[in-house]
Amino acid sequence: MVRFAYCLLAVMFLVPAALPAAAQEQEMPDLLEIAETEADRLQHLLDLDGGQLFYVDSTLKHDYQAMQEEIMKLQSAKVSNSSMYISVQDKWMEAIDKSYRRIFTEEQWNTYLKNGAAKQQKAREKRKAKAEAALEKLRNR
Repeated sequence: MVRFAYCLLAVMFLVPAALPAAAQEQEMPDLLEIAETEADRLQHLLDLDGGQLFYVDSTLKHDYQAMQEEIMKLQSAKVSNSSMYISVQDKWMEAIDKSYRRIFTEEQWNTYLKNGAAKQQKAREKRKAKAEAALEKLRNR
């Protein structure tokens, strides 16, 4: 999951910046395919039932699209601060995890965490704490 999230961020943020405008339309990954691939991976990993798979797939398709829209707004505003892009990704990955927590059984959730999600959550929390500390430091100046 960690590698997947970083690959998604790289594809959505770094690749379009490196491609000419005409090539971007042809080379941009299909977010629906990415969501379906991840839903299939989770179904095999967690033995999701049909209803769970539907909710996971729907969550991913919605949240990936929303994340991409926010990233595209940053790009169109010519934001060059990579931490802003990462914070958008973190926000949406946290939303996905919250949805998963409601969808998965306790056993499935624990398996999900053991397969990389716990490490990813910890990294997000660390980045959030660091950003909050920096903001607090600015306020106290």
